[in-house]
Amino acid sequence: MTILVIGATGRVGRHVVQQLVERGAGVRVLTRDLSKVKFPAGVEVVQGDLLDLDSLRTALNGVSTLFLLNAVSGDEFTQALIALNIARGSGVERVVYLSVIHADRFVNVPHFAVKSGAERMIEQMGFSATILRPAYFIDNDLMIKDVIVNYGVYPMPIGSKGIAMVDARDIAEIAAIELIRRKEAPGKLPIETINLVGPDTLTGSDVAMIWSDVLGRPVSYGGDDPTEFEQNLANIMPKWMAYEMRLMAERFVSDGMIPEIGDVERLTSILGRPLHSYRDFAIQMAATDTKPA
Repeated sequence: MTILVIGATGRVGRHVVQQLVERGAGVRVLTRDLSKVKFPAGVEVVQGDLLDLDSLRTALNGVSTLFLLNAVSGDEFTQALIALNIARGSGVERVVYLSVIHADRFVNVPHFAVKSGAERMIEQMGFSATILRPAYFIDNDLMIKDVIVNYGVYPMPIGSKGIAMVDARDIAEIAAIELIRRKEAPGKLPIETINLVGPDTLTGSDVAMIWSDVLGRPVSYGGDDPTEFEQNLANIMPKWMAYEMRLMAERFVSDGMIPEIGDVERLTSILGRPLHSYRDFAIQMAATDTKPA
């Protein structure tokens, strides 16, 4: 039977689709914009979104297993709960849900609280589910590469406790492995939660030092104050979302995103290879960069 991928056009979802196709799985995607991405041959596409109940029911028809990734939005919680209710009503019991690390602790951050609530629904409604809890995405730093390269500053206020940044490709491959494992299981599997982390737990100063090494010139850490971070984000996204990102940064500084003992080893075992590192990312970005004037 088919695996439905919701959130298939983003940084993680498109890799999930590719990983599933490479593993020979039947894949269907639900997407709002058919022109946004070109899917691999054989992928079935349903146009719609999580608040379009007709398209959601159509997408879930004949599906055995669901990958649910819903993006940060003002109605994210509604989207998540509707998707899970419609999935259950459509007979789908097997789910891989993309949550976030420390969802149950960072409850003052709206999208963390949303994901914590969705996790509780998954547990209470009896789904056979894998809950994936990624730390900060390494790929987030694509949006600040120009600041790092051209101004010699790492501006993300991630603090000194440490963040175990994770690569989207590692998230997606583990998601695909879990989707196929759940799909092919002869019976209902228990709920599992997997923290998705990178191989290194890095502070803001650590990341600046990596960039200094890679670029061969000094890069400094911009500091822990999230005020300017919020102000800059408010120029490119709604102010409520910029404020939410500020709240998240404040928790980076106060708590960090620290893996539990055994997380890295567990992920390495699942993948059968080392995790992608932040240094790998910086080297790749520097290699594709045009030097500043």
